[in-house]
Amino acid sequence: MPPLHRAFLERALPVFQADVRLAGVAAGGSFITWEMDEHSDLDLVVVSPPETSREVLGDGSTIAERLGPLLAAFPGDHVGEPRLLICLYGPPLLHVDLKFLSLEELLHRIEDPAILWDRDGALRAAISRSPAEYPRPRFQWIEDRFWVWVHYTATKINRGELFEAIDALAFVRAKVLGSLALLQAGVRPSGMRRVEQRAPARIAALRSTLSFHDTTSCRDALMATVALYTELREQLAPTTMARRTEAERAVRNFLAGTDRNSGVS
Repeated sequence: MPPLHRAFLERALPVFQADVRLAGVAAGGSFITWEMDEHSDLDLVVVSPPETSREVLGDGSTIAERLGPLLAAFPGDHVGEPRLLICLYGPPLLHVDLKFLSLEELLHRIEDPAILWDRDGALRAAISRSPAEYPRPRFQWIEDRFWVWVHYTATKINRGELFEAIDALAFVRAKVLGSLALLQAGVRPSGMRRVEQRAPARIAALRSTLSFHDTTSCRDALMATVALYTELREQLAPTTMARRTEAERAVRNFLAGTDRNSGVS
């Protein structure tokens, strides 16, 4: 473990232990995959019994302030996780995510964290009651939306809204292509996280979906996005997935410029 992360934990754990409202603390993310380096965040799960969990969540910022020199902190509502408090400590700078859960909420988790402190064995007992399950890509959800996203991106390129088109390409890459590439590589489908190390066979294809602020570059990146998605779909999607064939045909015609409204040629 990097010295900065170790020093933070050595200072923080006694603070957690002194709070009688808490049941324990665990660590997730790169801490449990042995991939932690000096650039890593520190992902901590702060667990409380049901009777104190609401109070602890409301007191999250105060708890964070006790752990070290806190520079900034805000909740993770922008990623749909209000129980998450995103913190920056330092200097030296260290990003720490504090996720406040009740013991019952710990039953529903995407990974099995490493227990750093367990007051009465409650964390270990909760983890033993249910398996961790990381959400897999929802192929039908993706297929239902993909061709709409492609058409939207193409219209923005045609209009000259290239920054918007670049953002749309990045959105699809993060929400679809990265996770599918990682799934194919047999690892956790976590968007674009560590895709260079975990799915090296797909790096060239993913690189082709990047674009400059240039119309031709955006068009090429969009076509590469379509090509990579359809290839991954053919290889990975279940046979039960309903393909949006009419939408795909219409959007491909639009991209080819054979649609009456003209497309990306």
